[in-house]
Amino acid sequence: MIYPCILSGGVGTRLWPLSRQDRPKQFLPLFDNRSLFQMTVKRVQGSAFAAPIVIGNQDHRFLLGEQLQEISAQADTILLEPMGRNTAAPAVMAALLAEDRDPDALVLLLPSDHMIGDVDAFHKAIALAEPAAEDGRIVTFGITPDAPNTGYGYIRLGAAEGDVHPVDAFVEKPDRSTAERFLSEGNHVWNAGIFLFSAKAMLAAFELYQPDMLRHLRTALADKSVDLDFTRISDEAFSKVDNISIDYAIMEKANNIACVPMAPQWDDLGSWSAIWSVLDKDADGNSGLGDTRFLNSKDCLAYTDDALVSVVGLTDVMVIATRDSVLVADKDHAQDVKKVVDALNKDGRTETQYHLRAYKPWGYSERINAGDRFAVQSMMIKPGKRMSLQSHLHRAEHWVVVSGTVEITIDDDVRLLSENQSAYVPLGAIHTLHNPGKIPVRMIEVQSGTYIAEDDITRYTDTTV
Repeated sequence: MIYPCILSGGVGTRLWPLSRQDRPKQFLPLFDNRSLFQMTVKRVQGSAFAAPIVIGNQDHRFLLGEQLQEISAQADTILLEPMGRNTAAPAVMAALLAEDRDPDALVLLLPSDHMIGDVDAFHKAIALAEPAAEDGRIVTFGITPDAPNTGYGYIRLGAAEGDVHPVDAFVEKPDRSTAERFLSEGNHVWNAGIFLFSAKAMLAAFELYQPDMLRHLRTALADKSVDLDFTRISDEAFSKVDNISIDYAIMEKANNIACVPMAPQWDDLGSWSAIWSVLDKDADGNSGLGDTRFLNSKDCLAYTDDALVSVVGLTDVMVIATRDSVLVADKDHAQDVKKVVDALNKDGRTETQYHLRAYKPWGYSERINAGDRFAVQSMMIKPGKRMSLQSHLHRAEHWVVVSGTVEITIDDDVRLLSENQSAYVPLGAIHTLHNPGKIPVRMIEVQSGTYIAEDDITRYTDTTV
C-alpha cells in the first residue's frame, strides 16, 4: 500500500491577485470547478493507494476540510503545520505517520498545486518506481523536457538501471544557453518535486544527514493533539526545525537516490502564462475564465470573478480582475507578478493576504461593502453548523435571511427566522446563529458602530458543530 502525502502549504504569489495567503492557488476552482488540490487528491485514489496524509498550513484548515468534503474524499490525517518549514519537515512527518500505520509502508510525497494531464502515465511511472522504493532507494520523478525551460531545477541522469536511473546531480535553475544544452544532451529532466520512498529509508536518511531535525519532528509529533478532523503538533518543537527543502536536506547528500523519467503532461502552473497554456482557447488563442470577451485580440488571458472583462486589440496580455484588485501584464512578464506582491507586502497592503470571502468552520462570510462606521457582508451557514456564542463591544448588527431557516439567539431570546425575516442585535448582546435544517442558510449582515473590525469580539463558546 502506498501512502500519498499531499503538501499543501504554498502561497503561489505569481498567481496574484487570485492567489492570496488565506486562499492560495492550490485551492482555487480554476478547472471545471475543481481546484488543483482536489485534482491531486483524486489522482491518488484507487486500490493502490491508502487514504492520503494531507499536510498544510493551520490557517487553511477549514479550506482543506471543505475541499475534501466537496469531492467526498476522506484523509488519513490532516496535519497542520504551525508555520511553514519547506519540504524536508513534511517528508519526515509523512514517513513517521506512515510507519505508524505499516512498518513497510511506501510514501508518495507530492505537491498539491501541479497539473497532470495524463494520469495513466503518472500511475505507470509510480509502478515502475515501486520496486526500487521497496528496495530502499529514494525515488524522484523527473519530467522529460520538451523545451529549454529556465524556470525549473534539473536532474542529471546516470545510465539506466532497469526502469530507474541513478541521479548524477541536482542542478539549479539554469540560464537559457545551459537549458538548451541540457535539452540537446538528452540526459537531463525537470525536477518535479515528487518522491516515492519507504518510510524506513527516509527516516534512516534523516538519522544520518539531519539527526537534529528528525529529533525535533519526533518530539513535535509525540505532542500532537486532535482538533475536530485535524491533527495539531507542538509549536515549540516545530519552531526548532530547519526551514529547508528535501533536496538540500537529503537528496543532494544521499547515495541511494534514483529517478524515473516520465511525461504525464505535467505543469507546476506557477504563473498566469502557465495557466493560459493549459486552458482551452478560441481560434485566436485567447482563454477566458468568467464573464470575458475578446475583440481583435490574440493569445490573451482574461479572468474575472465578478464584473464583465473585455479585451480589445491586444496581443499576449493577461487581465486578471477580482472584486478588489486588477492585474494587467504582458505574458512575457508573468514571473514579475511576484515582485508586485513583494512591493505590496512592503507597503502593508492587505490585498495580498485576504480574499473578500473568508471560510469559517460553519461556512463562509463575504464582504460586500464597508465604510468608516459600517460593513455589509453575506454569510452562508452550512446545515447543522453553529457559530460561536459571542458579543461585540463597539458594534451592533442587523441580520436578514435570504434563504433557509436559521435559529437565532440574542441574549435570552431564541427563535427561528426564515426567508425575508430579519433581526437586530444590540451592541453588547450575547448572540449566535445555528442552522438546524438540511439546506444552507444564506443571510446578509449589516454591522454598524464606532469600530468595525474582527478583533472586536468576545467569545463565550467556540463551538464548531
